[in-house]
Amino acid sequence: MTDAGRLALVSVSAEPLDLAAHEAAVTDRRAGAVVSFQGVVRDHDHGRAVTGLEYEGHPSAEQVLREVAAEVAADPAVYGVAVSHRLGVLAIGEVALVAAVSTAHRAAAFAACARLVDEAKARLPIWKRQVFADGTEEWVNCP
Repeated sequence: MTDAGRLALVSVSAEPLDLAAHEAAVTDRRAGAVVSFQGVVRDHDHGRAVTGLEYEGHPSAEQVLREVAAEVAADPAVYGVAVSHRLGVLAIGEVALVAAVSTAHRAAAFAACARLVDEAKARLPIWKRQVFADGTEEWVNCP
């Protein structure tokens, strides 16, 4: 049994996100797999053209993200966890979420990264305003 994985990098920020930095942060000599994910702003949602997004976060967002990351890192198969979410106005093609996980084997890394992303999306107090091509807008994940 190994020690719990380390939280290599966790942030909620208006700064652009760097996938390579997240991958490098989870590097471990024991790791045979590093799986990463980028959530990228797309130009459509539910059949409607999207021109941009804005993310707003509650002051507790980074702490919640840290808790999610710690839960994933507690898996003895996980060596390192890095995850960040962007705030502010984002254009089509910009990165909104980055996650990376290292483990000894690929199946565990894929599963851990999927869990990290799914839990972050489900629990983060971050709200998204979508701006549509027709000039309308919609807030998503708002209480």
